[in-house]
Amino acid sequence: MIDVTDRHCRYFHRLLAPRARLYTEMITTGALLHGKVARHLDFDPAEEPVALQLGGSEPEALAAAARLGEQWGYDEINLNCGCPSERVQRGAFGACLMAEPGLVADGMKAMQDAVSIPVTVKHRLGLDYDDSYDFVRDFVGKIYDTGCRVFIVHARNAVLKGLSPKDNREKPPLRYAMAARLKADFPDCAVVLNGGIAETGQALALMEQFDGVMLGRAAWHNPGVLSDITRACYPALALPEPAQVVEAMVRYAGREVEKGVPLRLIARSMLGWMSGRTGARAWRRALSDHALLNRNDPRLIERAWADLASRTGQAAYELAASESDGQSRI
Repeated sequence: MIDVTDRHCRYFHRLLAPRARLYTEMITTGALLHGKVARHLDFDPAEEPVALQLGGSEPEALAAAARLGEQWGYDEINLNCGCPSERVQRGAFGACLMAEPGLVADGMKAMQDAVSIPVTVKHRLGLDYDDSYDFVRDFVGKIYDTGCRVFIVHARNAVLKGLSPKDNREKPPLRYAMAARLKADFPDCAVVLNGGIAETGQALALMEQFDGVMLGRAAWHNPGVLSDITRACYPALALPEPAQVVEAMVRYAGREVEKGVPLRLIARSMLGWMSGRTGARAWRRALSDHALLNRNDPRLIERAWADLASRTGQAAYELAASESDGQSRI
């Protein structure tokens, strides 16, 4: 989810899923230790709970990056051992780390010693075309011995040569049953399932077998699924109405644009929100129009919603009404 789940995306997703745990895009240790830390780690308090996902392999660098994450207020440090991209492989981290469980264990120990918040791992089921359960069981066992008790399992292998990152999300077969074996063999661990989860009913059914599910691209392409899952899991929870979400995003965009953030970086996470609904194409067209976005007017989001409301007969809202009391309804 590099260049996808940035802080603007997470702010939007939090409005849709108040009880979910949000994860950052994978941030490399080098970017934190040699770059602008605030650019990578700043987040809005509304996003919490939020986990910092790290990419790296050197224990000392991982420990230093984890320490920064805790200082910035993150609730969890997550080590990515699942990304198969060539860029990540050149840095000797991501999915290729599964071939070096001892090194991963050293990195986990270093981070655990450096911070007081949970340190977790995200991994695949195997590498290339090795479908052996023993491989992933031994990998998890090695990390388990460090004291880690949360494993986010992308239930596919990572093919390191010959498949693009996109193909690696689609072509290696999903093996939920093998992920379930990990849950059975490590019963005191929280095993969270990732991979191929796109629909509400599917997510709810899998939650019966696992301790949670993680959505990636599905939440980007159709953010509404986050609201649907939340309603099913927490029927007594009052979620904001779509018009209230729009209002909150207009206010958020206003604050960010004043800081110099381009509106396009905020609006892009909302493009798929109306997916499958009447007026979705017009909504997406309005929020991706470069000429309109270049004006950096947050009211573009409001106008796009008003246009959709007029097409669908939904009640639009008057932003000025809530401005009169100086408070947002979110």
